[in-house]
Amino acid sequence: MDILDNPDLRWTHFEGSRHFDYPIDYWGAILGVRDEGRQLDLVYRWEPNSYCHFHRHLAPTTSIVLAGELHVTDFDSAGNEVGTRIRRAGDYSHSATPDVHMECGGPDGAVVLFNIFAPDGDLTHVLSRELEILNTTNAAEVVKAWERRNQG
Repeated sequence: MDILDNPDLRWTHFEGSRHFDYPIDYWGAILGVRDEGRQLDLVYRWEPNSYCHFHRHLAPTTSIVLAGELHVTDFDSAGNEVGTRIRRAGDYSHSATPDVHMECGGPDGAVVLFNIFAPDGDLTHVLSRELEILNTTNAAEVVKAWERRNQG
């Protein structure tokens, strides 16, 4: 499957709202679901200079930047910024423990492949700037919502 140029991929668009004071504009597509829905292969693409929601991963996550740049700003458990990394096409990353961060597409955006193994089904916490949990993203709910949006 050509992830970068595939008209058959069914993308879900995520945008910001009044709850967030930074530009949220990214897309996600499910490539595969295994192990009774606990392991997901996902691809996300960020519009230029736009973010996904501020979040904390709850499950081991592996990612590879396929195109563009992904700017990742890390935060400590008190919500203090501790640094920013720029991941370029070809960069591989694996995180086994929960980590709080913001991800932003670079000047040309970004396309990133993710593999997440969620033994209990929970993928991420969407967070406020104060680290308040706004939403818990669950693998089964993601798959069901994606299937509903993409029926037909």
